[in-house]
Amino acid sequence: MENTNQQYDRAIGQCMDIFIKKTKDYGTAWRVLRTISVVDQIFIKALRIRTIQDLNTQKIGDDIPSEFKGILNYAVIGLMQLELGTPVVEELAVEQVDALYHKSVSFAKNTMLDKNHDYGEAWREMSQQSFADLILMKLMRIKQILTNDGKTLISEGIDANYVDIINYAAFALILIDDGKH
Repeated sequence: MENTNQQYDRAIGQCMDIFIKKTKDYGTAWRVLRTISVVDQIFIKALRIRTIQDLNTQKIGDDIPSEFKGILNYAVIGLMQLELGTPVVEELAVEQVDALYHKSVSFAKNTMLDKNHDYGEAWREMSQQSFADLILMKLMRIKQILTNDGKTLISEGIDANYVDIINYAAFALILIDDGKH
């Protein structure tokens, strides 16, 4: 059986492959997105997953794994945007995007490894529905932080919520790949 590191790297690799190919197709049009727009894109995808789960049917071809990959990639965009600063119309080189993507997912993976140590990989027993719900909850938290002008009193910031979204989406993809979801 593969270990979590290998499974996580494979899930991230699939997402990154899509992201870099889309960067080559579309450039870095995502650089114009403000935080709320990134949040709304993830929100749409998470709600679609939830609707498909609830109705057990879909009319559009993109399946649940594709939506989790999209969620993961938009959360990476969120982290990159936080690092790059003010959203602007700007074209970044594919090599720079690749480096930023790696930096973001490395940070998320290190967080995952630390939490896995403390929580004993509890995520392996979670339902796909919980991952969708937790992602929606993290999005609601980000929206509240934005309402509070980006400030929190004792809570983690926007970046930590994006990291959790990346990891929840990766966990869902791992469990789907394992045939558990």
